[in-house]
Amino acid sequence: MKSKDIQDIVLSKYRNGDTPTKIFRDLSGGVGLATVKRWCQMIRQYGSIKLSSPPGRLRIARTSENIRKNERVWAVDRADADKRGGIKHKRKFPQKVMVWLGVCSQGITPLVIFDEETVDHACYIEKVLPEALEYGNKVFGNDWIFQQDGAKPHQHYLTQQWCRNSFPSFIHKDCWPPNSPDLNPLDYSIWDELANAIDWNKVKSKSALIQQLNSSVKGSIRLEKLILN
Repeated sequence: MKSKDIQDIVLSKYRNGDTPTKIFRDLSGGVGLATVKRWCQMIRQYGSIKLSSPPGRLRIARTSENIRKNERVWAVDRADADKRGGIKHKRKFPQKVMVWLGVCSQGITPLVIFDEETVDHACYIEKVLPEALEYGNKVFGNDWIFQQDGAKPHQHYLTQQWCRNSFPSFIHKDCWPPNSPDLNPLDYSIWDELANAIDWNKVKSKSALIQQLNSSVKGSIRLEKLILN
């Protein structure tokens, strides 16, 4: 897909109310999250995506103007450096974790963090579903419906069997409704809320990331976001 086509998609989705994170996921790696956020900022400011130069990277850099590896930006913090044109350095293979979170009209579930594991159906059944069941029963008694998305561990027949036998009611994988902001508050709002609440300047290691995730999810996701979105 050409860069101009991707820009048109980003422009359309942002005008339709999608968040930068949601747009990035829908593009499946067609463009980086930082680029999507920058384009969305341009749309807010100018009503369109304006690039000062053609997209893509230079194949050949022949002049000293293109060789800037020794330039430095002196600033008191990261935000000040960004304003001065600073470059963020990222690890080539950053450490990361997988997380699960459930939401409802009354609040959010405890955050489940997978530090080292790949989440297959067995791990999902063992570590996630009991958390969802305990929270749902505590908040709603036996009058509630469990809904999940189309991830492979969710569709596995053993997962479906566990849900059928354990939850008061749940939406079977063949009956899931279409995507919409009303039915998918996590994708359309809550993940952005969580990402924006994290103090990324403090995330220097995996343990620091986990600490920030736990503290952010407890104190920053607003109940009105769960209801309005």
